[in-house]
Amino acid sequence: MRTKKPYRALSLVAIASIQFGCGGGGSGSSAPPPPPPPPPGDLVGLPSRPSNTTCVAPARITGGTVSLELAFPNLPALNAPMKLIQPRNDSSQFFAVLRDGGLERFSNTPGVASSTRYLNVPVSTTGENGFLSAVFHPEWPSRREIFVSYVVNENGAKSRLSRLIVTNDTNLPAAFTEQVLLTIDQPSDIHNGGDLAIGNDGLVYYSLGDGGESVHSQNRTRLLGKLLRIDAVNVAYPTPGYNIPSSNPYAGNPRCGAATNTQNCPEIYALGFRNPWRFSIDAPTGQIWLADVGQGSREEVNQVTVGGNYGWHCREGSLPFNSSGCLTEDFTDPVFEYPHSDGNASVTGGYVYRGTRAGALIGSYIFGDWTGRRIWALRPIGVGYQATELGRLSNNLPAFSQGNDGEVYALTGSGLIYRFAASGGVIDDNVPDLLTETGCIDASIPHQPASGLVPYAPAAEFWSDNATKTRWIGLPNGATIDVEPNDDWIFPPGSVLVKNFQLQGVLIETRLFMRHPDGEWAGYTYQWNAGQTQATRVRNGATRRLGEQTWIYPSEAECMACHTEVGGFTLGPETAQMNSNFLYVSTGITDNQLEVFNHIGMFSAPVPEPVNQLPALTSPSNSAASLNARARAYLHTNCSQCHQPGGPDRVELDFRYSTPLSNTGACDTLPQTGDLGIGDARIIAPGNAVRSVLSSRVNRRDQYTMPPLSSNVIDAQGVSLLTLWINSLTGCT
Repeated sequence: MRTKKPYRALSLVAIASIQFGCGGGGSGSSAPPPPPPPPPGDLVGLPSRPSNTTCVAPARITGGTVSLELAFPNLPALNAPMKLIQPRNDSSQFFAVLRDGGLERFSNTPGVASSTRYLNVPVSTTGENGFLSAVFHPEWPSRREIFVSYVVNENGAKSRLSRLIVTNDTNLPAAFTEQVLLTIDQPSDIHNGGDLAIGNDGLVYYSLGDGGESVHSQNRTRLLGKLLRIDAVNVAYPTPGYNIPSSNPYAGNPRCGAATNTQNCPEIYALGFRNPWRFSIDAPTGQIWLADVGQGSREEVNQVTVGGNYGWHCREGSLPFNSSGCLTEDFTDPVFEYPHSDGNASVTGGYVYRGTRAGALIGSYIFGDWTGRRIWALRPIGVGYQATELGRLSNNLPAFSQGNDGEVYALTGSGLIYRFAASGGVIDDNVPDLLTETGCIDASIPHQPASGLVPYAPAAEFWSDNATKTRWIGLPNGATIDVEPNDDWIFPPGSVLVKNFQLQGVLIETRLFMRHPDGEWAGYTYQWNAGQTQATRVRNGATRRLGEQTWIYPSEAECMACHTEVGGFTLGPETAQMNSNFLYVSTGITDNQLEVFNHIGMFSAPVPEPVNQLPALTSPSNSAASLNARARAYLHTNCSQCHQPGGPDRVELDFRYSTPLSNTGACDTLPQTGDLGIGDARIIAPGNAVRSVLSSRVNRRDQYTMPPLSSNVIDAQGVSLLTLWINSLTGCT
């Protein structure tokens, strides 16, 4: 046993000495008063590390056979389908984007045998023209708007991005008012691109090819060969049509017209593409996947970030192509590329698989080749990616699509729709359906953890709709935690984090966050029965009414939307959060968690002591701490997992506690995704919470709420804390 140093209370001076920035989020439920300091001497919260042989993440099934099957075998072949789309709040039906200008509707049932023309868009179908893509407004049907991408021939080919406002669909085809948002002159009928998506940031993304003239892709005064981003979802009809997100690379410049312009185009999000025919945004991570069709020898898949230059025409894939007019700058390599061989010559971008029918594909990027008709799953391996062929279709492959349930569909030129399935039945992920079979709880006393788990608690809790939470760590025997220079904790494969939720005194949910032996993290949630004797796994999300409150059980995909890579995955266990006192019930001793973890050998290398010289967060409800420290801890916990450099939310904000206020991108900054009707709005308006979008987002539960997932209850204490803090600010330093 170590010789325990005389107790030193955690110093709020250490907290206040950190330069805090601004942010937004939510506190936990009302916290009890801080526990008394532990006695001096040799007493320690836990004398030794318990043996954990039962609560260990199982291996995922990464093999298995995946097959392609007709998704709707009785549905007549569609006429040149370009994409399938669903309203975000309605999974009962699909709408097929047809190249001839039609939007065709059919029921999302395997036996569906017919479709109905919902509306018609006037298009040209020469070359690569036609109706190319569409996406419903996130609030459909209350906002009856559809954003569409198509090409017409009016004194030459022109790409259009329009908003269709449906005015009457009592009699089909539906009537609508069209608002043209962008018109782009095309030099020819090829390389039009033309895909659409709405990101996690609520902004519209629009891909355009180089029009057959490669010089356009590096020309920032033209919209061709680019991925564009505009704010149209939050803009009311008819004016101004769209706004420019302030974090776009050239946001301060005048809007661009159809051809060459005098300044760099503010609509540009990224550049250097030849023909980005299809791209997608992975909802749980916010990552943009874009497949760019090559010229003579290479096809490529890119992960796109704001301001990135992906090389065309200077490069094809990662190889030099044509250096004429190329600036000296860093180009972003594709994450995967393949040569023209064995009939492959035109990549078709797809989606990250988030469904359940083919468990072996979860987390894989599904893409294919138009001419080779092959389909691959792209999986991370080491520092790169490896493609595994899944099958080959008998017809060309214009597009993939994804349903609200995460299933991926392959569309063929013959008008058939395929989906993936596990051959011989659904492939499971080896995680039991009953919580008592996971080895993470005491099967004889189900609400108690297994004996090998180590309890812990973060200093600043995430807001969870008034739930009381208790937490444990299951660390495989012999394994240890690495502490990164940024104080994130890297857990070894096999680790399990267990969290219980009690609401109104009732044990309602248990979540397991597992790092499987292949290194991948995944979240699983269990719903307790009324007698609190057993909890059953919830696979695709659910809700439960308890008194006046509706509790939300997140889906597996929603778990990963918050537990991001840039946030360190585990979120709560990090040095500043764990540099706090905790009452260890098994010994009755209150001790500092970092010192206890050092003592029982949880770290690969002990954190430095004395711990009162390390960063420490305070509880947002700790009235003894400064208002600034409490608010910044609140925002760090509730927002920084997404809002930091490299995070899944493309709004350029940094809400980490260590970021100075002036560097957060929030203080005295214009809102990037709508002002919510607030006059002279800022994300944070120093001294004026009424003008601050941040506090307004926390104080609502609609499509503009923050945090955006799994909450029905406003955190009144958190709103009050942010309001007091913002009103106390006199500036951004």
